[in-house]
Amino acid sequence: MERQIRYEREADLAWARSFPQNPGCERLLSCIQCGTCSATCPLSLYMDLTPRQVIALVREGFREDVLRSKTIWLCASCYACAVECPQNISITDIMYRLKREAIARKKYPQRFPIPVLAREFYEMVRRRGRNSEFWVVFWMAMRTNPLALLAMARTGWELWRTGRLALRGGRIQRMEDLKYLPATSKEED
Repeated sequence: MERQIRYEREADLAWARSFPQNPGCERLLSCIQCGTCSATCPLSLYMDLTPRQVIALVREGFREDVLRSKTIWLCASCYACAVECPQNISITDIMYRLKREAIARKKYPQRFPIPVLAREFYEMVRRRGRNSEFWVVFWMAMRTNPLALLAMARTGWELWRTGRLALRGGRIQRMEDLKYLPATSKEED
């Protein structure tokens, strides 16, 4: 692992000051950097930044480093970090906020399937009002690793043959009532 020195001039201080105003992120500044979140996270071993480091980078305004990190995408939303946090910080909500911003700004790791899956799921629900597992997985694979479809073909065939996989995506009635989905194009800069 190569250590990089960060300078204050690289930080986005306005973003750092405004971040705690997001829902679920209000207690961000109360972090004491104890590392409990990183110690309890079952996936921190696989992350390029630990949850504690993500919190520190957000507080200091290193937006680009955080948004390009794989850590926010590897968060399993198990809430172990939030349960154990002595300051009652909802770290999982902070990770969700960072994911939404990374998607809106297209700042996620290239050919990394998790953000593509999240985007495809969101777009399908926005367009049709519901999810179609087949099409979400199909488009995720096409955009990240098309050869993965070959590995999934046999399982897909068995699911379709037994009636557990529908190829036709449904649509809900009265799509206009589905106004609760936020517009991703209006994410903060």
